[in-house]
Amino acid sequence: MPTYEYECTDCGDFTAARPMAEYREPQPCPDCGTVSPRVLRSAPAYSSVSTAVRTAHGVNERSAHAPQTSAEMKAKHGAGCGCCSGIGKSRAVQSADGKKAFPDKRPWMISH
Repeated sequence: MPTYEYECTDCGDFTAARPMAEYREPQPCPDCGTVSPRVLRSAPAYSSVSTAVRTAHGVNERSAHAPQTSAEMKAKHGAGCGCCSGIGKSRAVQSADGKKAFPDKRPWMISH
């Protein structure tokens, strides 16, 4: 069930888990009981989604508008990292007919 944000004029902001069919209806304040309207401060959060999925969505949202630069990636992995620095990467072997082969890679991978 999604969690929505509401704003009480006396007590301030509060959240409540409500069915999606009732997202437009005001919610009584848990402290004073005043009927409070829903406010849109952030996207609704879904409690049924696992922590791993929520984390993945958060990473995707951050990277959509500001992907990491190559300098940030190198700073994250360090100077001796095999995945970024090229150390330990194989070279393509080319046969007489021009086909490429990668001897230390998986044989079913297609090169490009």
